[in-house]
Amino acid sequence: MTNRWENFFNEKHEINYPALTMYQLIRESARRYPNNIAYEFMNKKTTYAEFMNKIELTAKSLTSIGIRAGDAVTICMPNCPQAIDTFYALNRIGAIANMIHPLSAISEITFYLNISNSKAILTLDQFYSKVVEARKDADHTVIIIMADVADELPKYLQLPYKVKNMGKYPGLPNEAYSITWKEFLHYGSKFPLPLPKIDFQIDRTAVILYSGGTTGTTKGIMLSDLNFNACALQSSVAMEVPYEHGQKILAVMPLFHGFGLGIGIHTCLVKGICCDLIPQFTVKTYAQMLVKKKPNFIAGVPTLYEALLRTKGLENANLSFLKGMYSGGDSLSVELKAKVDKFLKEHHATIQVREGYGTTECVTASCLTPTDDYREGSIGLPYPDTKYIICQPGTNNEVKTGEEGEICLSGPSVMLGYLNNEEETRETLRVHKDGRTYLHTGDLGYMDADGFIYFKQRIKRMIISSGYNVYPSQIENVIDSHPKVLMSCAIGVKDDYKMQKVKAFVVLKPNVVPDDSIKEEIMEYLRRRVSKWALPYDIEFREDLPKTLVGKVAYRVLEEEENRKIMAAQQKATELNEKVEKENKKQQ
Repeated sequence: MTNRWENFFNEKHEINYPALTMYQLIRESARRYPNNIAYEFMNKKTTYAEFMNKIELTAKSLTSIGIRAGDAVTICMPNCPQAIDTFYALNRIGAIANMIHPLSAISEITFYLNISNSKAILTLDQFYSKVVEARKDADHTVIIIMADVADELPKYLQLPYKVKNMGKYPGLPNEAYSITWKEFLHYGSKFPLPLPKIDFQIDRTAVILYSGGTTGTTKGIMLSDLNFNACALQSSVAMEVPYEHGQKILAVMPLFHGFGLGIGIHTCLVKGICCDLIPQFTVKTYAQMLVKKKPNFIAGVPTLYEALLRTKGLENANLSFLKGMYSGGDSLSVELKAKVDKFLKEHHATIQVREGYGTTECVTASCLTPTDDYREGSIGLPYPDTKYIICQPGTNNEVKTGEEGEICLSGPSVMLGYLNNEEETRETLRVHKDGRTYLHTGDLGYMDADGFIYFKQRIKRMIISSGYNVYPSQIENVIDSHPKVLMSCAIGVKDDYKMQKVKAFVVLKPNVVPDDSIKEEIMEYLRRRVSKWALPYDIEFREDLPKTLVGKVAYRVLEEEENRKIMAAQQKATELNEKVEKENKKQQ
């Protein structure tokens, strides 16, 4: 991929992109704002100067256990200080941060360890047993670093936390391949050699995030320092965020998600903003935190904002402290945007929710609705130095303005490629006639005459549930591997809260009785093999599944059936409500 970048710093750009690593760019922020709060965790504050010292110690600790430039380390953590420190410490020594969801199934963790060839994995004590099981099937040696939330709490919260969780999680690990976070840092404090200086390399993999790629199977997305730094600098301009002392973001989007890591953490740290780390929340606790912590910026998925509208406790809240509210991870409907904007106005905020669009293949957002020119149904304008075009699906040929086609984009945040998958990299990253490399997103949309982009739907089959990508083929592969199952099909069903939820249709093998016991057996089978958010809410048994003319399962037929059921139920509920209202009027 080197040729793609060889003239990058000789080209003209709207933004100046320094030849710095992510760590080096954050270090510049620390030099400008040493006494600013870099992050806060459970009311414990860490300044930028302290953050740099923690990164240095963590980098020495990584080096002391044998991690070197080019090695990968998996971070299997919620939004906690140890995860942030390790992320930038890995970058400090030229190693690769392999970011995964801590609620991943055991087999998924094994897959992530193997595909990235991770030399170590950082996780919390509450996930330790699962990681130990996943490590057993790893095809190489993996060191486990076990962190504890209590280590990063204020002193007055440490004892209550330990008492509350006594006996829930393992204490000191006995396995020879495991160390605690405290032991890990002790090794670093005794490390005698200075850390090597790591120079910026434009095509070096710095981070691996995961997505479904163009086929719906899990892909490791290789992202560089430039990708993340460009995303941060472009987002700062597009979001129109001037620096003000004391600004903070409520960082609830998870670190394994491009939105959470790229916007909620890296963009904010580059701007000297405080990241208020939230490892776990419910809609109710989120609403309480919003009122109590008064963040200036919040970023979330549409389901979060929809839930906030229905949450008690915000009726009289004054949200005038908000300076930016950003929605991503899924399409924000026109109706929901109108409701959220009305909610903000009624609660004294002077802003509107702004929708972003992007893919993990370009870290996160690459397009955003402007503050002063919202167009109904549009996802906004491309970021600076990012070019959007609309192509006829399956080709590099651009369609006319206003015509629907595949959304393709080019710019400095576009990934290096897919890990160990040259074929799909070639399919997704294509050089066009203008000499630029374009990311073919697999999404349908169009562009108007003024350059505003409109997202329509996904070409590739994918379910988005609460902002998380769920790939039906993965669920089907697991269900089909059950010894009593003949075939299956997973679809996304509309849901008021999650936007979509997963439903599975299953055809059992002959002589297997379709009852509740086999349904629970399949569900338990799934729980051990797929992520929590990808579990079906229901399994429906069928004698057969609809087929297309070429013999494939016609999943769209099942989707249409479910949608008709939902519409019929909604119509019935409406008629019932109208009937009740009429009866009430008669009685009055």
